[in-house]
Amino acid sequence: MRSGHRLGRPFGWLWGAYGASALGTWLAFGSFELIAIRVLHAGTAEVAVLASVGAAVGAAVAVPLGPWVEFRRKRPVLVAMDLVRFAALLTIPAAFALGVLTFVQLLLVSIVVAAADIAFRAASGAYLKTLVAAEDLLVAGARFESTAWTTTIIGPPLGGAAIGLLGPVATVVADGISYLLSALGVRATGGHEPRPERREAPRVRASDLLDGWRYILADRTLRPLFFNTALFNGLVMAAQPLLAVLMLGRLGFTPWQYGLAFAAPSIGGLLGSRLARPLVARFGQRRVLVVSGALRAVWPFGLAFVGPGTGGLVLVMGVELGLIFCCGVFNPVSSTYRLERTATDRVARTLTAWAVTTKGTTALLTALWGVLGTLLGPRTAIALAGVLLLATPLFLPRRTRTSPTTTEAAPEHV
Repeated sequence: MRSGHRLGRPFGWLWGAYGASALGTWLAFGSFELIAIRVLHAGTAEVAVLASVGAAVGAAVAVPLGPWVEFRRKRPVLVAMDLVRFAALLTIPAAFALGVLTFVQLLLVSIVVAAADIAFRAASGAYLKTLVAAEDLLVAGARFESTAWTTTIIGPPLGGAAIGLLGPVATVVADGISYLLSALGVRATGGHEPRPERREAPRVRASDLLDGWRYILADRTLRPLFFNTALFNGLVMAAQPLLAVLMLGRLGFTPWQYGLAFAAPSIGGLLGSRLARPLVARFGQRRVLVVSGALRAVWPFGLAFVGPGTGGLVLVMGVELGLIFCCGVFNPVSSTYRLERTATDRVARTLTAWAVTTKGTTALLTALWGVLGTLLGPRTAIALAGVLLLATPLFLPRRTRTSPTTTEAAPEHV
């Protein structure tokens, strides 16, 4: 990424808005589960439901939002989704202060936030294509990615300190305020956004809900990337609770050691995101996409061999560093490739379908691996996830084509 490359003031405000909300999210990382355990005295089953069902139902709720977002100006949608998340999260400290907070409320808020998050992601991808030139999409994606990993490094330690001093509800307040700041940042991007061309049908039809999936599955290059992303993310995330059980239980690691094992390697994501554009400039988009996508699948199997003590901690940090570095390179290249391959008037529906599938797959595999961990033991289940991850590079795109820009340009390969 060459120094001083400017993408304009509107992008700067959007970037700042993203940074604010990302930091808030990581400050509040795990806060719902902590509130459920410490405040509501929830059991293991309830915490599992909160972690998986909330995301899955939120993804299902978000399905009709794709067509709805597609035919509206994206900036007002972004502001609205930020305000929805702000309002939903602030109901938790309000209910806590009044002594009426319940597990059902936590679950409902997690569903609302998950659905609003998917709609926001879909609208932001479409909006980004109107703010920056096509040749700058990778630069923009790399900046978002570097910001994501930076907030991953600093957010959880700060959030942990805040929880220790003020309790988990305080970090939910911080997360809610971060969405308000994000809404103000998006609003400050200004400018005139043209209204998307309306189709003839005034209402969303049932068949419209599947438009995003139809578009992806009919495209010879988006389709394999779609399956790769859903399977990779799902298998990696499914193994994380089992690794927590293994490290914090049988192996005797302290919570701060567990946090350090995942926070410190995030610097690899920051480095990888900064190298993404130079690597693409030198080796080409497809080669970087395939190589980084394949290399990221190699690392997780090593987590099955974690042992106690310093050696085990170093092993986890080394595996996570390699994994996160490869993801730091892959993610901005992948998101740029996806935006380039998607017709402008299909972006919101396509990104909604993508996010719904990824979140749904992650929730399903997390639940399944919880059962496998109980039956086979956490270490064996982690190893199984690692073996399956080795097959995910088979779904990486093997060819590239000219990017479609309109609906008419896309049907034969969408």
